[in-house]
Order: sequence, then C-alpha cells, then structure tokens
Amino acid sequence: MTRRGQHSALRDFLHSEAAGGIVLIAAALIAIIVANWPATAHGYEALLHLRTGPILAPALGPMTLHLWINDGLMALFFLLVGLEIKREFVDSRLASADRRRLPFIAAAAGMAAPALVFLAVAGAEPALQPGWAIPAATDIAFAIGVLALLGSRVPPALKLLLTTVAIVDDMGAVAIIAIAYTESIRVAALAGAALAVVVLYVLNRRGVMRLWPYLLTGAALWLFVLQSGVHATIAGVVTAALIPIRPSPGAPDDAHSPLHRLEHALHPWVAFAIVPLFGFANAGVSLAGTSLATFAEPLVLGVALGLFLGKQAGIFGAIWGADRLGIARRPEGVAWGQLYGMALVAGIGFTMSLFIGGLAFADPARLEQVKLGVLAGSIASALAGAAVLIACGRRHAR
Repeated sequence: MTRRGQHSALRDFLHSEAAGGIVLIAAALIAIIVANWPATAHGYEALLHLRTGPILAPALGPMTLHLWINDGLMALFFLLVGLEIKREFVDSRLASADRRRLPFIAAAAGMAAPALVFLAVAGAEPALQPGWAIPAATDIAFAIGVLALLGSRVPPALKLLLTTVAIVDDMGAVAIIAIAYTESIRVAALAGAALAVVVLYVLNRRGVMRLWPYLLTGAALWLFVLQSGVHATIAGVVTAALIPIRPSPGAPDDAHSPLHRLEHALHPWVAFAIVPLFGFANAGVSLAGTSLATFAEPLVLGVALGLFLGKQAGIFGAIWGADRLGIARRPEGVAWGQLYGMALVAGIGFTMSLFIGGLAFADPARLEQVKLGVLAGSIASALAGAAVLIACGRRHAR
C-alpha cells in the first residue's frame, strides 16, 4: 500500500476529531447558557442529580445521571484513548524511538509546567493542592477543532504534532488519575479486577480475535474497578491494552484487526455523543455573582494560568530546547511561530481538566471555581493560539 493511503487515514482521523471538537464546543456553550438561564438552571441541576439507581458501589451511593456519564460513559472514552495509544505505539507514529522523542519531551514538559504554575499560584493553601493536575492535560478534540476552524492556515505537520503530543499527554493523565486520585482500596473488588485482567490476558495470548469476549470481560472489569476505589475509567484503558492488534505499517488500518475494528466503531459515538454529553454535564458553570475579583481567586487563577501560561511555556520551551540541543528536531516545514501557536492551543484543557477537577474536589463551590478556571484558561489559549496561527499563516502566504 502506498503512503497515500496512510495520509488519507490521517486526514480522516483529523477530520473526525475536528468535527467532534466543534460539537463539543457547541455542547459546552449550550451548558453555560442553560445553567445561567433562570427558566432552565434549576432543571439542569435536577436532571444531572436525578437518581436512577442501582447502587453499584456503596461509596458512590445510588447512581445518578451525572455518575453514569462521568464513571460509565467516560469509561468508553478512556477505552478509545487506550486503543489510540496502543495503535500509535504498535502501528503508527510512535512505533519507533526517534518518532517518540519529541512528543514525549513536549508532553512531559507540557504537563509539568502547568502543575508548577498552579502550585505557585494556589499551592499556599493546602486544601487547594489536590488540584495540581487539573491544568496538566490537553483536550485533543477541542484543540483539533480549533485548528480545523483555521483551515489551510495550519500545516498538516502541525496538526499531526499536536495530535501526537495530546495522545502522549493522555497517557500521563491516565497515570495521574490512577495514582494521585485513588484514596482507598477495597481489596476484594481489586482482586476481582485482577482476575478480569488475567482473563483478558489469556484471551489475548490464545489469539482470540472476536471482540465480544473482551468487551464482556471489560464490562466486568469496569464494575470491579468501580467498587475498588480506583476510578472506573481506568478499566477502559486496561481493557484496550489487552485487545489484539494486527499491525499494518504503511497502510490504512487492517479490517481484520480487533483493535482497529473497535476503534472505528467507537470513535463516532465517543466524538459526537459521549464527549459532548460530558461537556454538557460538566461545563454548566453558574456565572451568578461572578465578578473580576472571582477570577483572582487562587483556585480559578491557578487553573487558568496553568493552562494558559504553563502549557505554552512547557511545550514550546521543550521543543525549542530539544531542537537546539539536537535531541529531537522540530517538524520540517513548520515555522517557530506556528509551533508557538500550537503550544498555545494545547492549553485547551477542557474535557480532561474538568474530569480531573471532579476527582480533586468534592465541594460544589470549589468545582464551580475549577470550571471557571478551565473555561477562562481554555478560551484564552484558543483565542491567543488562533491569533498567532492566523498571523503566521498570512506571513507564509505572502
């Protein structure tokens, strides 16, 4: 198969991510409107906290619509994230060490710098320190959606780099969720989860290529993890890691590969339903009583500056340093101004930031501040990044 097929597959992926990102942007805007319109604000909150039952985990109590979205549907989101990570490492852009170097360096610095900025701003208050990871992750769909709106002003190589950095970024976010936001472990449930993992491993080793045994065992794993105290979405990533893949280097995805089939089946549902639904359920911040002084609150300011300043400093600084030191080279044909614009856009943390914020703080008042910080930092990053990329696009068009 020619490289043309590979490029076509990449264009299809970016187009789908971009369209999903635009739908997510719309869902977030609708949530903010609904949460602040007097006729719908109460109904919005009541709907999210509607008890649907049953009690799947005693620590969570009766399942609500909000829990089903954040702990149930988002497990499918993380399943897709896990599938994309595995495909990248086995069959795509991160399959070789030289291709991994720049995305890993950029993503690592792009997670560390926002956390340090957050702690510098808000870390003096011990009660706020659990929020250190909120600005650390990039929302790939939202960011690619913004780049899509800029059209030909953004070279494909820049979209590719942002996508790759965001995928590595997702790996870090998954590790943070598993390690930093697990307060207590229930041994019996964890043992059940371990047994489910063993079953998945045996299925993989025996070459089972049908998807239903993996999905059925993955559902059991999700229930055990939900009851164990580890966040249930981790079950999605673990399941993805054990689903077989048939590599197809230099060609579009193998139609007989279980991983490729599941990824293609899941992607439209995640991009156009699950992630926008999550955005609608979590972005509805009430702006009543909000003033400029609100944005000076340590939690709001720490999250916003972590996303806006930390991300651009970490990612752009790491790429510049790696290139100057000869550790890894910037993409060919991409100007430094365009790389800076991409680093700004990477400050859009929306989905992952809201998700981690919900794990870090149980207090509704603090969650509202997290939402304000995420929205402020993400919007500032999107607008500034778009402005830089537009200016660079005009300069290169001359």
